[in-house]
Amino acid sequence: MEEKKSLWQEFTKGIIRENPVLRLVLGCCATLALSTSASNAIGMGLATTFVLLCSNLVISLLRNIIPDTVRIPCYIVLIAGFVSLVQMLIEAYSPALKAAMGIYLPLIVVNCIILGRAEGFANKHKVLPSIMDALGMGIGFTLTLFVMGCIRELIGAGTILGFQIMPASYPGIILFLLPPGGFFVFGILMAITNKIAAGKGEPVSELGCDHCPMAGCCSISVEKEKGADK
Repeated sequence: MEEKKSLWQEFTKGIIRENPVLRLVLGCCATLALSTSASNAIGMGLATTFVLLCSNLVISLLRNIIPDTVRIPCYIVLIAGFVSLVQMLIEAYSPALKAAMGIYLPLIVVNCIILGRAEGFANKHKVLPSIMDALGMGIGFTLTLFVMGCIRELIGAGTILGFQIMPASYPGIILFLLPPGGFFVFGILMAITNKIAAGKGEPVSELGCDHCPMAGCCSISVEKEKGADK
């Protein structure tokens, strides 16, 4: 029973308490660039979730085999393999989506969320918790992208997933389809998330990684803090 509860907590933390975008402030480059429409957001979110799930699974299985001195290069090689697979699948079945994602599809290789979960979680935990962690973080990332994409597409073009929602006479606020609109929506969602977290008594500033140049390898700072406590 306790194990099931622990697995559920690992799954839900990435969706709510430690949302990788709104709480940990990771993967913001792709989030801002590809949340101009709901369809692009779903494509990027699912691609990232697939790579995150596969990399967490393999790294957890190999955690006692990969030497510590070369673990980061090994992670990148593994992740690059999964990203290449995703690229080929998207190019084969949805060329338009691949064109829309552009350079951000291959850049999944160095996405801070994937590297951070590999270094901070998968290489320290068994397979099942690592899978649940990947699913939770991936779903949290995808949901955030989707919500941002819906808001920006609705206000900017009057549509969601290409379907007309606003009246035909609605002119659309083009600003929301441009980078400034992305930052505006991102800031509003982050403020709402932090307000809810503060109301529940959860620490807000301690979870943010926006100030840390090592955000992708945040386990380093965690280990230092644990050592200081001892």
